[in-house]
Amino acid sequence: MNFLKMGLLPKIIIAIILGVIFGNFMPMPLVRCFITFNDIFSQFLGFMIPLIIMGLVTPAIADIGKGAGKLLIVTVLIAYFDTVLAGVLAYGTGSVLFPSMVESAAAPTDVAQPEKILPYFTVSIPPMFDVMTGLVFSFMAGLGAAYTNAISLKGIFDDFRKIITKTIAEAIIPLLPLYIFGIFLNMTISGQAFHIMSVFAMIICVIVVLHFLIMIYEFIIAGAVVKKNPFRLLWTMVGAYLTALGTSSSAATIPVTYERTVKNGVSEDIAGFVVPLCATIHMSGSAMKITACALTICMLNGMEYSLPLFIHFIMMLAIIMVAAPGVPGGAVMAALAPLSSILGFSVEDQALMIALYIAMDSFGTACNVTGDGAIAIVVDKIFKNKLKEAKVSE
Repeated sequence: MNFLKMGLLPKIIIAIILGVIFGNFMPMPLVRCFITFNDIFSQFLGFMIPLIIMGLVTPAIADIGKGAGKLLIVTVLIAYFDTVLAGVLAYGTGSVLFPSMVESAAAPTDVAQPEKILPYFTVSIPPMFDVMTGLVFSFMAGLGAAYTNAISLKGIFDDFRKIITKTIAEAIIPLLPLYIFGIFLNMTISGQAFHIMSVFAMIICVIVVLHFLIMIYEFIIAGAVVKKNPFRLLWTMVGAYLTALGTSSSAATIPVTYERTVKNGVSEDIAGFVVPLCATIHMSGSAMKITACALTICMLNGMEYSLPLFIHFIMMLAIIMVAAPGVPGGAVMAALAPLSSILGFSVEDQALMIALYIAMDSFGTACNVTGDGAIAIVVDKIFKNKLKEAKVSE
């Protein structure tokens, strides 16, 4: 019962440790039971990815698109640009540092590679449509519902979003520890676990440094715009940072983020609009982590990781982050679509992404919400006078 009450992160850590331990002595018939579960779960996950895109992106686009004001457009563009910039920073840093890290933790060559472990049986669950079809349909339906005021259609997709979010929270997320246990069990038997974990340990250190750098440059830009000390502005946001670090939830941190943002001199009207909106659309920390982890896995597997490919991936990722559901690991679940369709990640690669992302979930959330305060400062500078003029005219 205590295990069931644990958060997702402790469960993932326990699953990885147990997978590495049991992989050294678990009898093969029992191993094949877990391999069978993983095969079925991966089929289900592949089936769900296009539905996740359609169920989350469509209503998200409809919600954003129905407000055509300049304030909304400017805020969305700044949040999108900052999210893309964070991803590009992760790629640039990783392309320089990660190759030597992967090489220094080279896999041992004296490990006998066993034959592929086969499940007892397989169940084929093909997706209803591919990822790009789902994404294009989501944009068409979301924008169409917004600009034609199709209330009934939007209501259908709002209900479908509830179903998808519930499926993620009640079916996928609870089974992830068991799935990841099976992944690391298989990797231990094949002799890959130590290699991958040693690489990830170094990558995590780089990601932690990067998330501080992102917050620093965000507030340097904001400070330059309003001609204030950027580090004093950043220090004021420490309360929001620590709250997000503890809760791993942008939504739960909104009251603190709002209060800290107002204390930085942002008007209450602007803070009340920008902070809740950016809690949904501004994912610089999450995009940085996902990009860095994806780049690492590409290098480990000898996959392509060229700049044009990752620019394509990051720009699409920044759009899909808008649809990230508010559950633990929700951002990486939404990111599974571009990971598979653009980078060609297998289900095993996706499982590694999920494990690594969740291990650092709170750091990304803290980076996201702290950056929300910087965006609010810039937006306030742009629109404060216009809002004052509007109030006077009223």
